[in-house]
Amino acid sequence: MENVKQRRTIRKYATQDIAPDLLDELLETSCRASTMGNLQLYSVVVTRDKKMKERLAPAHFNQPMVTNAPVVLTFCADFHRTSVWCEERKAVPGYNNFLSFINASTDALLIAQTFCTLAEEKGLGICYLGTTVYNPDLIIETLKLPKLVMPVATVTVGYPAEHPAQPDRLPLEAIMHEEEYHDYTRADIDRLYAYKESLPENDFFVKENNKETLAQVFAEVRYTKKDNESMSETFLNTLKKQGFI
Repeated sequence: MENVKQRRTIRKYATQDIAPDLLDELLETSCRASTMGNLQLYSVVVTRDKKMKERLAPAHFNQPMVTNAPVVLTFCADFHRTSVWCEERKAVPGYNNFLSFINASTDALLIAQTFCTLAEEKGLGICYLGTTVYNPDLIIETLKLPKLVMPVATVTVGYPAEHPAQPDRLPLEAIMHEEEYHDYTRADIDRLYAYKESLPENDFFVKENNKETLAQVFAEVRYTKKDNESMSETFLNTLKKQGFI
């Protein structure tokens, strides 16, 4: 538990490689994560080759950790393998639908988070890339993913070459609801976000972007309605192309 409490995202990595046996052990152990129907509805694409990492980088807005990390892992929701198994065993698969994608993506995210926790216990550093769902079509093309396979998470892995400060977290009462959901009053929001809004680095973000509040930075600069709608359209079109809708 203490390791998780002390965790931080690592974006700079030492040149030291990750031993294949260690990576295999971490992934194999991660497969013990919960999975729907014990079907393991995921696949993990391991990228070590420098040229392949360079090809993946544009899908992640060329963030430097993609090319600098010794290993890049792409976790995919995968109903392709299960469907092939069904067809080879005289069963008719029915997994070309949105619910199946939700089940498979949940499986993929469970193994991804389990891997991250185990990797950090072994002294490795990780960075979870949310950009995977922004440009899934580019990742599919690069990794040659067949239908009913959809990338949902990317994790860069390596030995840390930095020790950054821990990012803030909201207090437990912000996310925990006893028995039923309790909506937030203005006073609740003021109290729950007070620490986050008081941090010097967040005050800097507000001033740097010529905004009045930190919420405006997130809603109007970092994660805008226009960008969210555009990337949602790309994601839905890619889900259709991959056969999930």
